[in-house]
Amino acid sequence: MIELRHLRTLLALRETGSLVEAAERVHLTQSALSHQLKDLEGRVDSALFVRKTRPVEFTRAGLRLLALADEILPEVRKAERDLARLAGTEQGRLHMAIECHSCFQWLMPTVDYFRDHWPEVEIDIPSGHHFDPLPALAREQLDLVITADPQPLEGVHYVPLFRYEGLLAVARQHAFAGRPFIEPQALAEETLITYPVEHSRLDVFTQFLSPANVRPQEIRTAELTIMMMQLVASGRGVCALPNWALTEYLERDYVSAVKLGENGIWSTLYAAIREENIEAPWMQDFLRTAKETSFAVLSGIKPATRDEESAA
Repeated sequence: MIELRHLRTLLALRETGSLVEAAERVHLTQSALSHQLKDLEGRVDSALFVRKTRPVEFTRAGLRLLALADEILPEVRKAERDLARLAGTEQGRLHMAIECHSCFQWLMPTVDYFRDHWPEVEIDIPSGHHFDPLPALAREQLDLVITADPQPLEGVHYVPLFRYEGLLAVARQHAFAGRPFIEPQALAEETLITYPVEHSRLDVFTQFLSPANVRPQEIRTAELTIMMMQLVASGRGVCALPNWALTEYLERDYVSAVKLGENGIWSTLYAAIREENIEAPWMQDFLRTAKETSFAVLSGIKPATRDEESAA
């Protein structure tokens, strides 16, 4: 018998293109994922994909099951929403704040999808906050905060969405361009362009510069990513951004990117919510949609670690 978990695993394999990344996506070990796929192949008496190909090449049987997954899984989601409505748990409010300046790239499709499927839930992204979003969440002024800087607050729960690498954007003619990575001291004579937020909330400081006791020669700020990229491209500074925020500029050969340290710096983006909203069907659906959308539209991100998922 084909189970929903089998279909979800096949979709993860198609979306990631590799067994290793698919295993991360569905939170299985690679061994457990391989066992599940072999079990499914035994049930349908046919190979589902060609081994040792990247991206994964599916057989006719595999393609047929993928078509089934594309047909069935959205209907399952729809039925789950309908059952929640029948249980009378559809009412809710979702006012959110975003501490991540680059997040609108994936958050807006998530919000649009959610609004279409949960019209009963009031959704808003208020602007002009003059207070910290996380304490406002605890005070019930907000219902969800997207943040990479979780703080221990009573009654607030953090759901990991995905992991991302911070990269240094430099002009194509910059001396750093083409290097595999740089060390912190290399930024001591550079102008670092950042968003106008506290340095304690920027990975380039907390994970890279501050531990090495290094400070850039100059720091200037810009509100928008595109403004930062224009400054970088014209040689007026360098800036650290999430890898996925740089994708379109790298594809257009507008700027170059360099790793921060030999192993790079990785961070996790979270959705912060109040504990009483964790089990609400509409909140669960929003979080699931946010994860699915981010992996569909962003490049270079990874699933949260098992420890992070377990903590959530």
